[in-house]
Amino acid sequence: MLLELIEGLPREEKVRVLRAWIRATPRLNDEQIAPREPDWRTWVLLGGRGSGKTFAGGFWMNELAREKDLTFALVGPALHDVREVMVEGPSGLKAQAARDNRPRWEAGRRRLIWPSGSAAYAFSAEDPDSLRGPQFHGAWADEFCAWRHPETTLSNLRFGLRLGDDPKLAITTTPRPIAALRRLLAEPGVVKARLATAANAGNLSPGFLSHLKALYAGTRLEAQEMEGLIVEADGALFRAEDLARARGHRPAKFERVVVAVDPPASAHGDACGIVVAGRKDKTGYVLADRSARGLSPAGWAQRVAETAREFGADLVLAEANQGGEMVRTLLGQADCEVQIKLVHASRSKKARAEPVAALYEQGRVVHCGAFPALEEEMMALGSEAAGAKSPDRADALVWALTHLLLAGKTQPRLRAL
Repeated sequence: MLLELIEGLPREEKVRVLRAWIRATPRLNDEQIAPREPDWRTWVLLGGRGSGKTFAGGFWMNELAREKDLTFALVGPALHDVREVMVEGPSGLKAQAARDNRPRWEAGRRRLIWPSGSAAYAFSAEDPDSLRGPQFHGAWADEFCAWRHPETTLSNLRFGLRLGDDPKLAITTTPRPIAALRRLLAEPGVVKARLATAANAGNLSPGFLSHLKALYAGTRLEAQEMEGLIVEADGALFRAEDLARARGHRPAKFERVVVAVDPPASAHGDACGIVVAGRKDKTGYVLADRSARGLSPAGWAQRVAETAREFGADLVLAEANQGGEMVRTLLGQADCEVQIKLVHASRSKKARAEPVAALYEQGRVVHCGAFPALEEEMMALGSEAAGAKSPDRADALVWALTHLLLAGKTQPRLRAL
C-alpha cells in the first residue's frame, strides 16, 4: 500500500518517506502480537524484565482505541504503576502511540482519552472493589503476579468485560510461581506467550544482558526475571539451574529413541503429554515436546504415530492407567508402526520423578531446544504450586528418561533382618 502511494515520487523523496515510515513503525516480535485465533478471550504474555511485554500490551490497546467511543480498563499493582508505567512510561501508551492516535491523560478522572473518543480508566489491584460497576470493551492488566489480590481483582475485572461483541483481556507480567497464575493459565480460552529479555536486546543498554548473565546465569532469578519462566517453588524436584545447564546440541545419531505418551482421560480434560527422547553414551537427550490439548483419542493417537515416524523412534511408551489395552488399540488404528509398550504407574508422580531429577543434577540429560511449557511443569512438580493441574508433559518426560537411563536398575531399599 505504501509503495503504491509513493510510486510517482522522485527517488530521493521515496527514500525519505520510506526511512521516516521505518522509524515510525514499531517492529514487534511474533510473541508481542496479539493471538491471531479469533476465539481467544484472555492473552497472557509472560516476559522477563525489559523483554518488551509492556510495549506489547500498549501497542495492542492503542490499536483497539482507534475505534470510536470504546471503554477500556487499565489495571496495575497500584494506581502509581498504571500512570508511571502503562500510561506515561517509555513503553507506555502515550510514548508509543502514532502521531494521529496520541491520547491525553486526564489526571482528575484517572483516564486516558484518544482522538477517536475511546477512553481507558485506571484501576488499582489494591482495591478490587473499584472494578465493581464499570463495564468495558476490553482491558489491559499489567504485572498480574505482583497484584495484592490477584484472583479477586481478576474476577471483578472479568465481570466488567461485557460491552461489544467480543471483549478481550490482555495480561502482561513477569511470572512468579503463584497459584493464581497457574489457575489462570489452565483456563479455557487463555492463550499464553513468552518473551525472554534477550529477544529485546536491540532496545536495551549495551552490556545489560551480558552483565546480568554473568551475575545470575543458571539461577532461579535468570529463569524468572530474564527468561519469563515460572520457576520452581519450595519442594519442587527440578531446579532452574539444572535445566539451564541441560541446554545443548543434538548428536547426529542415537542408540535408541522413544516417544513417551501420557494420554488424557478425555478430550476436554488434561493435555496429552507427548515427549521424544533419545540416548547416547549414557546421556539422555530431550528432542521434542509434541504435547497437545483438546485432541480426541484418535487425534492424539495419530499425533503420536506421526511423531514416532518423524523421529525414527524405536519404541512408543504409553501410560495405560486410564485406558488399558484400549491405548494400544488406538495407536494400532493410527498405523503406529513401531513397538508399543504399555506402562502402569504404581507410585506417585513425584516418587517416579525423583530418580529423573537426580539425572539432571548429575548433568546426564540434555535439552535439544527450548521447551518452556515442559520446563514450567517440571519446575512445579512436587511443590504445592503445582495445584490440581496434571503435569502431563513432565510425566511423559519421566517415562521416557526412566526407560532410556534407569530401566532395569533397582532402587535401594531397607530390609528387616
